[in-house]
Amino acid sequence: MTEQQAIELLSSYRQKQARLQVLSSYSVGAGITISRLNEDDHLQELHRKLRGLPSYMYLSAKEQRLEATAHAYLERYPAGTRAQLAAVPTRGADPEDEKLLHELRAKIQKVIAARGWDVRDDIDAVLDRLAEYQDLRAEIERVDTVLAALETYEPAYARLLRATYVEGKETSEICGEFRISARTYWRKKAEAEREFARLAR
Repeated sequence: MTEQQAIELLSSYRQKQARLQVLSSYSVGAGITISRLNEDDHLQELHRKLRGLPSYMYLSAKEQRLEATAHAYLERYPAGTRAQLAAVPTRGADPEDEKLLHELRAKIQKVIAARGWDVRDDIDAVLDRLAEYQDLRAEIERVDTVLAALETYEPAYARLLRATYVEGKETSEICGEFRISARTYWRKKAEAEREFARLAR
């Protein structure tokens, strides 16, 4: 990372935080927001881990019966909730199976409704905002990580950059806090930015 790129990354920190705040409250329907959808990605990761465990360790007896019915009637498990809903047959071999299949379809429909896919038809716009939200979070976390690392060996540099870019304080205010002249501030700021750029490579 060049020094100029580091300055641009630091300079856009507060703007990115503001945009993240706006995006986080963007509704995708059914009371679900973009930030909630992002959390669902973590839930999916947890679900992937759970799949490696025997189902009796995390499913109730009723859920195990549903799982067994799904295994019996589905040849494959397609990706995506809509495709999964379409794959579940409406008819079973007996009334008990039909009841379980109906319950399974109802559960999938609830997932679709909770994610808002049945409320909004502009899914591309939702996915674009979700991707932007995740990118912004990653960029903000990168700055935070580099500043935390910088603080371990040059705490004054880290504090100066935080005050300038993260907290958005005026030069005069920072000079007063650090008890330095404006000339010293600009010199230290340039040194801190160079060190940040070296560390962020």
